[in-house]
This record gives sequence, C-alpha cells and structure tokens, in this order.
Amino acid sequence: MNFSGKYQVQSQENFEAFMKAVGLPDELIQKGKDIKGTSEIVQNGKHFKLTITTGSKVVQNEFTLGEECEMETLTGEKVKVGGAPSPTSGHPLLPELSLELSPRASSLKAPTSQSPWGWIPNL
Repeated sequence: MNFSGKYQVQSQENFEAFMKAVGLPDELIQKGKDIKGTSEIVQNGKHFKLTITTGSKVVQNEFTLGEECEMETLTGEKVKVGGAPSPTSGHPLLPELSLELSPRASSLKAPTSQSPWGWIPNL
C-alpha cells in the first residue's frame, strides 16, 4: 500500500508534558501547543520523503526503510537513525511512525508513548 498523501494533525495528547520532558522552553511550548501541523509523504517503494510543516517551520527528511540515514528534528538537530523499520525510533523529537492498514482508509499515527502527535489522512 502506498502512503503518499497529505496528512493533518488530528490530536495532540500530553503535548506540554512531552515537550517539557525533552527540554523545550515554556515559551516555545506555548507557541506550539495550538498549531495544527501537516505532513506530506511521498513514497516510492521503500523510500519515503516526509515534509512536516508546523506553523512557519518546515522540516524535510528522506529515508529508506531498513537503512541508516540522517534526519533533522523539529529543533533543527541532525541525528543518525535507521536500520529498523521504524526509522525515527530512539529520538524524542522525531515521531515514531507506524503504518496501520484498515479496509476503509490508511492512517499514520505516532504512539503517544513516543510522541504527542497523531496523523490522519487529509481526505
């Protein structure tokens, strides 16, 4: 199944607590808590291009499932990740993406234990 498309944030659970836990200052947390970000995925086989737009901040990352890559966090930090099907696991500011299939639609979600963001297709 191809997950290419535009997605919008449906919900943010525990956003403030999560952001405090990863060390963001209160000023940035307050600015970000009401912003509803969007994500665009372009998939070509196992290769993904992910563009996350949050307010005026745009972060673009590309990765191939199962391969190591360098990704940029929402704070601009560059981190090496990879080797596993979940290319962002292990860094608190990169949502751990899991692809879920259902008969009616696909969804892209971030588990709340890893990240406060959840993505649902913008249909």
